[in-house]
Amino acid sequence: MKGRKQSGSDGQSGGETSSLLQDVKQMCSKLSLKNRNAAELNLLLSNPHVAGLAEAHDNCLTKDYDGRGDTPDGNIQSYEMDVFGSESGDEAITQAIRMVGIRKSDNEPLGMTVALEDGLIVIARILAGSVIDRQGLLHVGDVILEANGIEITSPEQLQEELRKCKGGVTLKVSPSSKDVPQPSICYMRALYNYDPTEDSLLPCREVGLAFKQGDILEIVNTEDPNWWQARSVEAPHTHAGLIPSQELEERRRAFVRPEFDYATRTSICGTKITKKKKKEMYQLQANADFDKAELLLYEEVCRTPPFERKTLILVGAQGVGRRTLKSRIIAYDTDRFATPLPHTSRPIRDGEQDGKQYHFVRRDIMEGEIADNKYLEFGEFQDHLYGTRLDSIRAIIRSGRMCVIDCNPQSLKMLKTAEFMPYIVFVAAPPLDQLRYMHEYGRHQGLGGSRYQTFDRALGRHSSRRVRTLQSLASFYEDEDLQVTVEESARLQRAYDKFFDLVIVNNNFEKTFEQLRDAVDALTIEHQWVPIDWVYSDD
Repeated sequence: MKGRKQSGSDGQSGGETSSLLQDVKQMCSKLSLKNRNAAELNLLLSNPHVAGLAEAHDNCLTKDYDGRGDTPDGNIQSYEMDVFGSESGDEAITQAIRMVGIRKSDNEPLGMTVALEDGLIVIARILAGSVIDRQGLLHVGDVILEANGIEITSPEQLQEELRKCKGGVTLKVSPSSKDVPQPSICYMRALYNYDPTEDSLLPCREVGLAFKQGDILEIVNTEDPNWWQARSVEAPHTHAGLIPSQELEERRRAFVRPEFDYATRTSICGTKITKKKKKEMYQLQANADFDKAELLLYEEVCRTPPFERKTLILVGAQGVGRRTLKSRIIAYDTDRFATPLPHTSRPIRDGEQDGKQYHFVRRDIMEGEIADNKYLEFGEFQDHLYGTRLDSIRAIIRSGRMCVIDCNPQSLKMLKTAEFMPYIVFVAAPPLDQLRYMHEYGRHQGLGGSRYQTFDRALGRHSSRRVRTLQSLASFYEDEDLQVTVEESARLQRAYDKFFDLVIVNNNFEKTFEQLRDAVDALTIEHQWVPIDWVYSDD
């Protein structure tokens, strides 16, 4: 039996290596007169560097890094003893049994989960930053044989024994022979809300980590295909918690037909682990169909120094005021912001100039470019094509200005790339009463749309009685339009919220503009979390 004491109850270093070194030196000293090798070894061990090495070894074992004899965590006292047993016979069998003692505060969990494998209680995971992780004596794959002298045969029994322990517990462990690789750390932006208290699949709800959409999570371990270990970047010094992996959450949310399910085994949580997935090339023409099938749950990101984004994208329902905001932000600083000039197949009119109102092109040329995916978006009005060419966006970016675009939200996937590096702002509609007031105010200030100006001009040509009738009709249809705007705004926000960097409720135009301006200005003075493929390419 070999005992290796790491710290006693008094917190002082055991000094086993130093004591062993002294014993060997004494033995060599006695044999040095008769044995030359013993004399050489005694001379070697008398070197002060060897003594210092032995003392450092003892300090590392006891985690006495500052020389005071206490552990890094004042509430933890532990010891470890290895017992080596062998059986006689032609083939000697050697087994290492480790005794690990832990003393901790009652209000802090150990941070360890176990699984039943082949009748053995195996440590399945150790949460990063937890008591067990900081102590460093237990490892994933170790088999727990006893707790406080009681044989453990099930995870529930172990949990009960740990619950009954007050202040300390002694575990009898058979260590794993596998080397546990150091996990690589990455960062993810959560694209959905998660509450571990409502997750029936979570092995232990107490160790789950709650998060909200948009939170940045530090992923510290992804070895378990179903449960990742993570912690919020807002609380980097806390121990990690469990969150669903991308694959587990996909399976929970999506039905997988048996003919496309290539799972070969089942995890400890009863969920399947897939080795193969069916892949298809993304097709722009089938954008809506692909979006329905895609589950965006996490986005890998990295932290960058402040920088100006290449494009500013304003998204919102029709009538919410995004085009007015676009005009205002461009007028605010024309040297910094610009918007692309549309292309059209409409014939040029008197007084118009090519490249001023529109870029005028022949219809057959424009149709060919649309077929070659050279347009961000396009449409047809009165038998004429209109669209925004991608090269017109690139030209503004090359000029050193930020390109401001108000586009259909279906175009966001094409724009959210390293080439365009967009800052995406969703302009949300306020409640109906506030939206009605804004439109009334905007009409009086000359900010309303052309339909209101046309209506106001028409009122001047009728009698007062007919004016009241027309006003009543206009108010009725306007309220219907505004209600459609509110409903469409809510639908767009639900469908595309994973793409948005900022959501602004436009209930006061001046304040909304200030919010937008301040957010864009902050990009150049604050660190940003951006998709990792904007910084690191796969090439």
